[in-house]
Amino acid sequence: MSIVLKLENLTKAYGGKPVLTHCSFSFDKKGIYVLRGSNGAGKSTLLRICALLEMPDKGKISFYSANDRLARNIDLQRQISLVLPKVGVFNRSVAANVAYPLKIRHIAQREVSRRVEQILELVGLSHKKNQQALTLSSGETQRMGMARALVIEPEILFLDEPTASIDDENTLIIENLLKTLKQNGRATIIMTTHDPGQANRVGDYLLWLKNGQLMTDFRKCEEVNMYG
Repeated sequence: MSIVLKLENLTKAYGGKPVLTHCSFSFDKKGIYVLRGSNGAGKSTLLRICALLEMPDKGKISFYSANDRLARNIDLQRQISLVLPKVGVFNRSVAANVAYPLKIRHIAQREVSRRVEQILELVGLSHKKNQQALTLSSGETQRMGMARALVIEPEILFLDEPTASIDDENTLIIENLLKTLKQNGRATIIMTTHDPGQANRVGDYLLWLKNGQLMTDFRKCEEVNMYG
């Protein structure tokens, strides 16, 4: 097993109210991990902590790349991506929006163009590359957000309810994209969803967050009778 992310006793509270309580788990390099739980269970908080956007009150997070443990946050941030339910959009073209994380990393223009073309093809937005991003539909915007997250070629991709507010057609496109990413081994994917059917369709492993605890006795998603 090649571990890319290890959580040890993560604890987080807001206003004295516990949200996460001693959450521990090790994520292997392969597969799609689906995190389920009721509203307010702490799923989004856990993803934000793993993506280094929030700090836990207690506990430890360890990342691994190749054979070396990464020590500096800047190194970690260059190898992880988080897609939120509401994607931020710049008032520029689709291509410029997707290229942004490469630009701030000072990637050469030729490489930027190559990666943007490739990733827009993958998410089915090549024909929209010169369109103003603000004119996209909600589903297209979500796919653009996926492209922007993937263009840096992350080792770990976090998805927080990636299809929560989009139509069935775009949901299917994103689910097929996730299956393609898994087949290509492009990234370890850790996602939340309220849809048990989606968990079965795209997930390899199920994790359940309840009462602040991360249930680590997980099984293949198709073996679990999902509820809640």
